[in-house]
Amino acid sequence: MVELVLQNGFDNVTVEDITEHADISRATFYKYYSDKQALLNQIVSDVHAELQARLVPLAPESSRGFTGKPALELFRHAREERDAYRVILRGEGHGTALRTFIDIRTASAARIFAERAANLGVTMRIQPELLARAWVGEQVAILQWWLEQDEPTMTAEEITQMLLTLSLRGRYWANGFDGPPDDVTLGPAPE
Repeated sequence: MVELVLQNGFDNVTVEDITEHADISRATFYKYYSDKQALLNQIVSDVHAELQARLVPLAPESSRGFTGKPALELFRHAREERDAYRVILRGEGHGTALRTFIDIRTASAARIFAERAANLGVTMRIQPELLARAWVGEQVAILQWWLEQDEPTMTAEEITQMLLTLSLRGRYWANGFDGPPDDVTLGPAPE
């Protein structure tokens, strides 16, 4: 299915196309999946399960501070499963695969951020879900760009190092500015 969707788009792929390409009968397909959307959902679930299995050993170290290792593992996994990630990140299946991927990654990141803050005895300054959505959004945007390149211009390690530096130093610093910014408050909300 992944190969067919990359070639023709989700809407243009039929169950018959999938069964012919996989050399299985339609009855076999329907034994496991109700339709092609169910198969796409399974692909997202499998990608997530594989990624989680790779991230579990990193959790104790990650809960103590920023290491960059979980992000690096995400990029390495995406490089290895490039086509499946491309299908997900392109929003195939009317965006459900991408939304599911983002929601799963966001929930995981929010939990890790909250646990890290509790373990280190600090109070988060931004709501964990908002912070997690910003972090996951950055990763998704970078993954989309990186995986669509025929010849990636950066390695997973280089991207991860830049994201780690961005996390530790912030966007203000990354834009070339030093010291604290001038007044950054938005002021009162309009009524």
